[in-house]
Amino acid sequence: MIPSALRHLGTTSRVAARRCYHRPSVAPKPSLNIKHIRENPELYSQTCLDRNYQHQKDFPHQIIEKFEEWKELQRDARTYRQRIKDIHKTLGAIKDANNSVRPQNDTELLQQARQLKLKIASIELAEDGCNERIDYLASSLPNLTSETTPIKSEPRLLGYIGHPPAHPASTDDYRQRDHVRIGAEFDLLDFTSAGTTSGWGWYFLKNEGALLEQALIQYAISVVREHGFSIVSPPSVVYTHIADACGFQPRDQGGEQQTYAIAQKEEGAKTNERQERNPEKSLTGTAEIPFAGLKANVTMSETKLPLQIAGASRCYRAEAGSRGTETKGLYRVHEFTKVEMFAWTARGKEQAVFDSMVAVQKEILHGLGLYCRVLEMPSQDLGASAVRKVDVEAFFPSRRSKNDGWGEVTSASICTDYQTRRLNTRVKSTSSAQKFDFPSTVNGTALAVPRILAALLENGLTTLKDDLEDGGRKGDEMINIPQVLHPWMQGSEHIVKPREI
Repeated sequence: MIPSALRHLGTTSRVAARRCYHRPSVAPKPSLNIKHIRENPELYSQTCLDRNYQHQKDFPHQIIEKFEEWKELQRDARTYRQRIKDIHKTLGAIKDANNSVRPQNDTELLQQARQLKLKIASIELAEDGCNERIDYLASSLPNLTSETTPIKSEPRLLGYIGHPPAHPASTDDYRQRDHVRIGAEFDLLDFTSAGTTSGWGWYFLKNEGALLEQALIQYAISVVREHGFSIVSPPSVVYTHIADACGFQPRDQGGEQQTYAIAQKEEGAKTNERQERNPEKSLTGTAEIPFAGLKANVTMSETKLPLQIAGASRCYRAEAGSRGTETKGLYRVHEFTKVEMFAWTARGKEQAVFDSMVAVQKEILHGLGLYCRVLEMPSQDLGASAVRKVDVEAFFPSRRSKNDGWGEVTSASICTDYQTRRLNTRVKSTSSAQKFDFPSTVNGTALAVPRILAALLENGLTTLKDDLEDGGRKGDEMINIPQVLHPWMQGSEHIVKPREI
């Protein structure tokens, strides 16, 4: 359940303190709800603590201090403007009394007016500084947290998808092999060559491995279309300020690089001047970013909501993690294909759309025959924009020593108006006194190829019970292909290990 406090949000950006780029004038103008933060400082401070945003916990009270400073400056400016008006009235009276001839003694009054104007100019600069600081502090705060979300770090189990594997947990050699070894033995994956061409964290998909990628994409697209999503193919390059507005920062709270920035060198130009002419760009970490940007600076009709789109894209993550079981092989890579779902919905209608997305995720994974568990993720696992997040984890036989074999394969999040306020996405209301409002956004993974492919290889590995017409012999190893993928696998129902690689 989303608390009423979440209905008035405009706080954004995970680590604005580490923002290392100039926000260009062409960027959508954000409309942060500063008033709500001032009226609920303890709520926002506690949210920062609950979500482990220690650096930002005092920001709500600093916003109040800066606002009081701004009000004092406003009072001083009004006083000075009134004194200038009084001087002008005095000068006018003198002018009328002396038949349009300015006497010598008005020079002092004119000098006073000039000095007051200089003071006002100085105050206006100070006011701008206060407003900039307030905007920075507000944009550094994470979104509030749903009442459904467990506090701190432990998720809550919501249920399971499918059935546990029938095979024993620690017998049979092939059950001990991870997808990296399986992929190499079946000539489906090549990490060694990718290490030469691109480095650690990249990979080649080969033969049926490459076909499986395309089959998984088409399967996911077919399911989301059945649920009413319009299909959109997004760009893989976005302005960095668009990614920032969505809550994706170049670096995480530990200072580690998260995104790939695209170099745009211009000789002889200062940084800010260069970024005004050609704003900084980044590779997208998820299609959520360009999808959200699709309606930047757009006002939608309330009758069009919910507006649901989905599409496949390449995703780029600079942080692929340290080497080990947690990040081995396809589990965490720098580049991958993902089918993403995204929706704009009227305020207060987020839950229905969110539940629908989670249902789509369950349908896709159940169709693939994977054993999964569904988790309500805790506050410390939420991204900056999310008020609620549900993850689905699949069972990987090779990961039994890590988290009992579970590994995340999809997630879905409610972001309320966090992104739309930053992207100036509005909705024209026909059902309330408020003419314009900011819609909520909801996003979810339909299917991320690498981890699903890894799970299919590990869970689908078995031995032939009889000879096959395509060359497989009884006792040979093979990988079962889920039935839902057969239409895009040229009718193949399994992958047989080649005699020679």
